Amino acid sequence: MKEKIKSLASTYAADFVANRRHLHSHPELSFQEFETQKFVAAQLRTLGLEPVSMADTGLVALVEGKNPHKKVVGLRADMDALPIVEANDVSYKSQNPGVMHACGHDVHTASLLGVARILTELKDEFEGTVKLVFQPGEEKAPGGASMMIREGVLENPAPAGMIGQHVAPQIPVGKIGFREGMYMASTDEIYITVKGKGGHGAAPDSVVDPVLISSHLIVALQQIISRNRPPKSPSVLSFGKVIANGATNVIPDNVYIEGTFRCMDETWRAEGLRRIQKLAEGLCESMGATCEFEVIKGYPYLENHPELTRRLRAGATEYMGEENIVDLDIWMAGEDFAFYSQVVDSCFYRLGTRNEARGIVSGVHTPTFDIDERALEIGAGLMSWLAVEELGR
Repeated sequence: MKEKIKSLASTYAADFVANRRHLHSHPELSFQEFETQKFVAAQLRTLGLEPVSMADTGLVALVEGKNPHKKVVGLRADMDALPIVEANDVSYKSQNPGVMHACGHDVHTASLLGVARILTELKDEFEGTVKLVFQPGEEKAPGGASMMIREGVLENPAPAGMIGQHVAPQIPVGKIGFREGMYMASTDEIYITVKGKGGHGAAPDSVVDPVLISSHLIVALQQIISRNRPPKSPSVLSFGKVIANGATNVIPDNVYIEGTFRCMDETWRAEGLRRIQKLAEGLCESMGATCEFEVIKGYPYLENHPELTRRLRAGATEYMGEENIVDLDIWMAGEDFAFYSQVVDSCFYRLGTRNEARGIVSGVHTPTFDIDERALEIGAGLMSWLAVEELGR
């Protein structure tokens, strides 16, 4: 079976690249993936599959082998792009101004279409069902995964596990990364308005200075991490936007602060947010100001199920060779695949896409991000193999 999958992945590699380039040229923002959905659905129908729409712009399709009810494995790809102006000078450059597949979701989708093609040709040679999940809106809260779960993507039939892959521009093409247990962080957005009393910069005694108060607040809030974080719970609290719309001689009435809180423990996540809000409100009050505090809750932390991850790593080692499997560090970025990991045994691994000799080194979410497209043959083949292996266990 392994050699058959490798042969099919090689045979259809050019088609995988063509699909990826089409998707890359026609990116769509989160929850606006209407043309992407049509393209994916058309590709699936040519294989004899019957895609079903979910979460408005998502799709689900089943590849049924022999005895399809024996076991079900879910495979997920996200389809949305980012609001970035592409700077690459390539034939498949984005044709949608200001929108770019800068996080590799075109790769994920093209790879899963490749899996569909490979496994439909082999469906008489394995038992069980592979559930293909093409998901919208990974880049934007509340996350397409949460919406698809609410609409029953983990039911009828219910997968025994969910598998996802993500491009890794820091890992050379041809290599795959795994990590058991905690892998990616929860992501919450914090919005604070410090409300004081503005006035002339030459008369600070007559104002309640929200700029000074905000400065104290940003520094003080870091003690939430340094003094309260549980020892085994990695956390990040960062503020990336501060607006004090005054002037050299004008102290404004209000200062607006935006930041993010990330961690890998749901209990600490709730406690950390409570402490952040309490400190913010208390410090502002102690200095004569008031504070408006808002949290937009994002994705939970991503947990790679240890046993499932060990099995998939062993399968990847058999498919790729031990020398091409690497260990991943904890990554404090967020990923809405985490919603699946909170409900069903799940594994999220990384697909190497880097090629330093060709200058393909840019990180995700940058205007020059690109991949070594040999990763598509690997991505489709490996995911097909892992699905079949998991069905056979």
